[in-house]
Amino acid sequence: MRAILVLCIRQLKRYIRSPARIVGSLGQPVIFLLALGFGIGSVFRRAGSGNYLSFLAPGIIVMGIMFTAVFSGIEIIWDRQFGFLKETLVAPVSRLQIVLGRVLGGAIVAILQGFAVFLVCVAFGFRVHQMMMAPLAMVFMFLIAILFTSIGTAIGSVLQDMQGFPLVMNFLVMPLFFFSDALFPIKGLPKALEGVLRLNPVTYGVDGLRGALIGVSSFHFLTDLGVLALLSAILLALGSYLFAKIQL
Repeated sequence: MRAILVLCIRQLKRYIRSPARIVGSLGQPVIFLLALGFGIGSVFRRAGSGNYLSFLAPGIIVMGIMFTAVFSGIEIIWDRQFGFLKETLVAPVSRLQIVLGRVLGGAIVAILQGFAVFLVCVAFGFRVHQMMMAPLAMVFMFLIAILFTSIGTAIGSVLQDMQGFPLVMNFLVMPLFFFSDALFPIKGLPKALEGVLRLNPVTYGVDGLRGALIGVSSFHFLTDLGVLALLSAILLALGSYLFAKIQL
């Protein structure tokens, strides 16, 4: 337990000591929020679908979480190349504790980044409709962070090329984001595209967070929670297995 806590604190220190990383991670969500929230918002409103900024903001928050969470995996490659990983692995603790500490620390950092994106959304006019559901929103943010930190850990444990990591991540994460209901509602889509969205775990994360924040959702919140919890457990187990197989 102590090892997990130490690794969590280490991840948080890295995040706090890098203000450029914090500000830089806000760039993409802010661009999406401005370009889509205000650019498409008028079209969305004229179509009688309500306030697009309110619909979009939960998806942008999820974007901030998932990108930060996934790229925490690059630290494994970094530590491996500079010898820090070897020092960690020879410590008298199990590799399971090490990976749990890394995943939990990366997830906490991703949640902090998501909260920063949330504050940006509020500054641009987003308002929470159900303050009583805020704890549920935090649960969804935590599950999304665990899910994508586990993905980053799994890929970071397999790859050894630092330049290849961002390419693989963009190939995986960008389609997951765009083929979810983060930018457009799932209802009314062509059946084939609707089927793709239903198979995408990001859809359930965005839907659950949107339901908790503004009371609009396509699925029951228990469905969203169940899917995210199951996939998070599976990917955490996969990430732990691959991390345990690292050869220095």
